[in-house]
Amino acid sequence: MILIGSTTSIEETEAFSVYSASKAAVRNLARSWALGLKGTGVRVNVLSPGPTRTPPASSNWSATTRTRTAGFLDALTSTIPLGRVGEPEEIAKAALFLASDDSSFVNGVELFADGGKAQD
Repeated sequence: MILIGSTTSIEETEAFSVYSASKAAVRNLARSWALGLKGTGVRVNVLSPGPTRTPPASSNWSATTRTRTAGFLDALTSTIPLGRVGEPEEIAKAALFLASDDSSFVNGVELFADGGKAQD
């Protein structure tokens, strides 16, 4: 089982305090489920992506909104040790790892796919 978290689960963010708290709760829920499902063969982990370049959620977004979103992501690059935002394919590869037998001994963890941002 893969739950989706966020790097905000470990960041202090005044503007996103409730969102951050909810993502920290997801991390705790995964740990609790990992213990509760002991012996079943079910693994529970959290994938927490960092800033990721995705297309606008709606084709109805104005050009101004799309430009602001792109500018916001570009501004985040200075906060990421790898110096860039992630691509959707990179997040997908992390999810595939957690879903595969390659992670058969990984249980109850939060995997940050964030270019090192969580370590900052």
